Amino acid sequence: MYNLLKGKKGIIFGALNEHSIAWKTAERAKEEGAEFVLTNAPASIRMGQLDVLAKKTESQIIPADATSIEDLENLVEKSIEILGGKIDFVLHSIGMSVNVRKGKPYTDPNYDFTTRGWDVSAVSFHKTMNVLYKKKAMSNWGSIVALTYMAAQRVFPDYNDMADNKAYLESVARSFGYYFGRDFKVRVNTISQSPTPTTAGNGVKGFDGFINFSEKMSPLGNASALECAEYTISMFSDLTRKVTLQNLFHDGGFSNMGVSDAVMENFE
Repeated sequence: MYNLLKGKKGIIFGALNEHSIAWKTAERAKEEGAEFVLTNAPASIRMGQLDVLAKKTESQIIPADATSIEDLENLVEKSIEILGGKIDFVLHSIGMSVNVRKGKPYTDPNYDFTTRGWDVSAVSFHKTMNVLYKKKAMSNWGSIVALTYMAAQRVFPDYNDMADNKAYLESVARSFGYYFGRDFKVRVNTISQSPTPTTAGNGVKGFDGFINFSEKMSPLGNASALECAEYTISMFSDLTRKVTLQNLFHDGGFSNMGVSDAVMENFE
């Protein structure tokens, strides 16, 4: 451990169980000296094991629906009270597509489902930053990170409308990141992670086949949930103070590959 986050205070959204990137990030943040509040939607808290993580990291849980401004205001106010000061880092690790869950194809969605997934997966990031910005809740040189996926730039058919959600999420990071940087010296970035066998990832049709393909395509192989957590910790630390408005690929090199020898062997 390097004490990269010694004395820093944060909010971590989206931990569900030990497979979650947010869960791994919380564990690593604790090891690096941070204090933080854990949050998720009440239904997700009931479904998951957040109380186990809270006990392990000596953290408090504040339930919040990230689509509700009222819930987010309560979350931020209570976090500052519990932590005894402004927020140094925030992780937004939230994603959900009702169309994917219900088996609705991209070409024939239920648009109410589309709107709900967009609100949870992407607009919630804007709402979170809106509350943090208005309340001047972030410390100078703080860091806000959201997790995304390369389907925001390229076509992965089975990723469905989550691709659109991630594209919106990345745009919000750039646009709001400008104001946070200008006014509070806070940096805002997204991390585009390899396909990862989290609860959400495993819900995507054909996921096992794709994760194997990605492993063969990437010169360094797929990045694990723990490796993503460690990269996220570096983005929370003071070592990355001038990195902002970026979509940072953490995918073993997949995003710059055309084809690999390992993949070509299957066609020869």
